[in-house]
Amino acid sequence: MKASFTQPLFILASPRSFTSLTCGMLGQHPEAYGVAELSLFASDTLQEFMDKMQGVFQYNIHGLLRVVMQLYAGEQTLNSLEMARRWILARYHCTTGEVYQEICQKVAPKRIIDKSPIYSTKREIMDRIYQSFPDAYFLYLVRHPITQGKSMMNFAQGDLAIFSNSIDYSKNPPVVDPQYWWYTMQRNILDFLEAIPSKQKMFLRGEDLLGEPAKYFEKICRWLNLSWNDASLESLLNPQKSTYACFGPYGAHGGNDPNFMKSAKFKQRTIQPSHLSGSLPWRSDNQGLIPDVIELARNLGYE
Repeated sequence: MKASFTQPLFILASPRSFTSLTCGMLGQHPEAYGVAELSLFASDTLQEFMDKMQGVFQYNIHGLLRVVMQLYAGEQTLNSLEMARRWILARYHCTTGEVYQEICQKVAPKRIIDKSPIYSTKREIMDRIYQSFPDAYFLYLVRHPITQGKSMMNFAQGDLAIFSNSIDYSKNPPVVDPQYWWYTMQRNILDFLEAIPSKQKMFLRGEDLLGEPAKYFEKICRWLNLSWNDASLESLLNPQKSTYACFGPYGAHGGNDPNFMKSAKFKQRTIQPSHLSGSLPWRSDNQGLIPDVIELARNLGYE
């Protein structure tokens, strides 16, 4: 039976690659619905997902809680939070794909735009998405490894890189170096996309997208069969109007990049290109990018 909803768009990228802003902007299109980070496909079933996301991983359920609150209660408050927890508990027996399809049906005929960072961390997660949504669309967003690495190291004093185990173990003592995680995630995404039909995938450099939003968002919208006109562009340029472009209630306050939730306004700017040569700004041993990273970055259009 044909699905009664529009196939979602999944944004695949490494962390700190403009995904929050891109999802927030595209999600403001009148025919789209940009969600908070649902992260559902990290597990096979909803119960496995909830069991896995305990302790320091609890932030991974904030996006799901906020989306359920907004869609089924029309608000994100402490009262609706309790409803969202009951909604999830009632679906513990469901696969994460079934839960995701229910959410798609709830927002239909709008198309869900989802940029959950956890999706690109493992091939098995992306395969799970494709098994549940074989007609889904995938936007591969990339950022220069130098500027992405700087952003990784500036976020939470480098804890994101440490948490990702992005470590140069060839040194004694080992050195935190985000280029290793950048390389691993690009390879994960590229390997996965090899099996995806060309009409269902698109590659963009984040620097190009944010430097010329009208040009590249038009390209994305036409690819997704979303209408394109001056009103559409005006909507996209105001991501701060998203209901997820701010912090949620206590207990579900996350679900998006904290920096984006603090200030979600889009400011068009030309992003100065970085070079692949030279020593890395986050290291004190004059180490540069490793050959594998340089080769891959060049293949992606960087110099």
